Amino acid sequence: MNRRSLLLALGYLLFSTACLGQSEPGDSQTLQALLSEVRQLRAELRTTTTAAQRSQILIYRLQGQEASVGRASQRLDEAREKLARTQDERKHVAADVKQNEDFVDDSQNPANQRKMFENRLSELKTRLESLESDEQQNQSREIEAEQQLRAEEVKLSDLRDQLDRLDKTLENASRRPDGSA
Repeated sequence: MNRRSLLLALGYLLFSTACLGQSEPGDSQTLQALLSEVRQLRAELRTTTTAAQRSQILIYRLQGQEASVGRASQRLDEAREKLARTQDERKHVAADVKQNEDFVDDSQNPANQRKMFENRLSELKTRLESLESDEQQNQSREIEAEQQLRAEEVKLSDLRDQLDRLDKTLENASRRPDGSA
C-alpha cells in the first residue's frame, strides 16, 4: 500500500499541476481586454503628444508673427511721421515762396532787395520741388508699409484661427466619454 499511496499522491500532484497551468477562458478574455486598452492608451498618448507638439509649434509661430506685425506697425508709424514732417515742411516752404513772390512783385522794393528776394525765391522753389518729390516717395512708403502690415496681420489672424481650431479639437476630444480622439 505504500507504493500505491505514493503513486496516488504522485498522480494527484501531476494532475493538479497540469490543471494549474491551464487558464480559464475568462482569463484569456481579460488579458485581451487589458492588452487592447494598453494599445488604446498608447495611441491616445501618441495623439496627445502630437497635439502638444503642434500647439507648441503654433505658439512659437504665433509669437514670431506677432513680432512681425509689431515691426510692420512700427515701420508704418515711422513712414506716417516722416510723411507728416515732409508735408509740414512743404507747407512752410510753399508759404515762404508765396511771401517772397509778393516781395518780388512789390514795386516799392529797391532793385537790390528785389534781386535778393528773387534769389531766395529760386532757392525756395527748388526746395519746394524737392519736398514735393520727397512727399510722393513718403506716400509710396506709407502705402507699402500699410500693405505689409495688413499682410502680416492676415498671417497672424490665420495662425490664431489654427490655434483656436486645435484648441477646440482638443477640448472636444477631452469631453468624449471614452476619451478617444
